[in-house]
Amino acid sequence: MPKVRIYDVKQDKVVTVDRLEKPDAEWKQMLTKEQYEITTRKGTEVPDTCTFDAVHGPGVFRCLRCDTDLFWSSTKFNSGTGWPSYYEAVSPLNVWQQPDTSLGRLRTEILCARCGSHLGHVFDDGPPPTGKRYCINGLALKFVPQSEL
Repeated sequence: MPKVRIYDVKQDKVVTVDRLEKPDAEWKQMLTKEQYEITTRKGTEVPDTCTFDAVHGPGVFRCLRCDTDLFWSSTKFNSGTGWPSYYEAVSPLNVWQQPDTSLGRLRTEILCARCGSHLGHVFDDGPPPTGKRYCINGLALKFVPQSEL
């Protein structure tokens, strides 16, 4: 099984874990139709439908499929786009970036480094300190409060 290095929030260190690979049919059984469409088939949720707008407490947003830590709640901001937005990932190790020309223009797709789940895209129009806007599908995430870490 291939390995991947990620930053683990609970252990506060970089760890080496097995890459999580499953056949499409298995993801389809594990996820709702919408979650499968977004994370596996690179879909997009309808804007302004994510319940994470109401989440403001300390914690971490994790990958829905494999529990990899992706974004601190403290890096979340209201971008006005209708999707959860973050100015920085927990660690660059935890998200992969790849070119995406699916809409006829170049964008940067963001994927979970451990399971390859499609998360969304990153843009260069975010707030300080990074100037980045990770525009993420809420259905690709789950929130874990600080008290449960």
